Amino acid sequence: MEKPPFRILEPHRRTTSVVFASPHSGSDYPPGFLRRSTLDEQAIRSSEDAFVDRLFDIAPSLGAPLLAANVPRAYVDFNRGADELDPAVIRGVPPHAHNPRVASGLGVIPRVVTGGRAIYRGKLEPEEAQRRLDATWHPYHAALRRLLEENLAQFGEAILIDCHSMPHEAVRALPGKPGLRPQVVLGDRFGAASRPDIVDRVEAAFAGAGLAVARNTPFAGAFITQNYGRPSRGQHVIQVEIDRALYMDEARIRPAANFERFRETLRGVISEIARIGRPGSQQLAAE
Repeated sequence: MEKPPFRILEPHRRTTSVVFASPHSGSDYPPGFLRRSTLDEQAIRSSEDAFVDRLFDIAPSLGAPLLAANVPRAYVDFNRGADELDPAVIRGVPPHAHNPRVASGLGVIPRVVTGGRAIYRGKLEPEEAQRRLDATWHPYHAALRRLLEENLAQFGEAILIDCHSMPHEAVRALPGKPGLRPQVVLGDRFGAASRPDIVDRVEAAFAGAGLAVARNTPFAGAFITQNYGRPSRGQHVIQVEIDRALYMDEARIRPAANFERFRETLRGVISEIARIGRPGSQQLAAE
């Protein structure tokens, strides 16, 4: 890799138990990976949550760290378990119990990008797959665990906002009238990953900015939400999916003309979310 697999933007002083993370916005494509792929540089980026790290980069100024991937999702997917290995793309991996993410080609080392387009012509050797995980996946999750553990120690709780974007096509496929379809989907694994009042306040922050919000449909949260959401120990995770059509040209993978205006809208939302994790804030909200 030409860059570290991720970067952490730390505040001068943490004032909130909230951590923001963007595991799919990485765009540092290794040249050897691009040469090996059947896809051109534009097509391979279609799975990226492009620019999501920029949308949330105000977090450190609000007292919250931002963990942002440099590694692209097409190379290694940080929102999958290290054991979600696809026998159709990694040689010698034995078939295992049915996993819909792996079966669809979206394991920890993806076989396809958006639209089911194959990334490789043949299979990878298991040694290469392990090298990728050792160099990128394991360090990212070690950093994420450290951030959450530090907040648990400092504040007695940790709230992870796992930041993603969703293709507009996914929104258009939902039932209902176009104007009533969600622009933001919050995933808490149907209540298993976060205390309900925290999800309520995150939803209120987005709704207060005029955005239509839904919960858990069509995205309830994947590995990160499932693995790190432990409300019983004060560790809460909410996955946030934002409709890409709100801020980018999906076909060209470029910021839209209104990108900065939407980013400014999100600044108010992020500020409200950071406030949730400030000492005393949740008690005041309940009173």
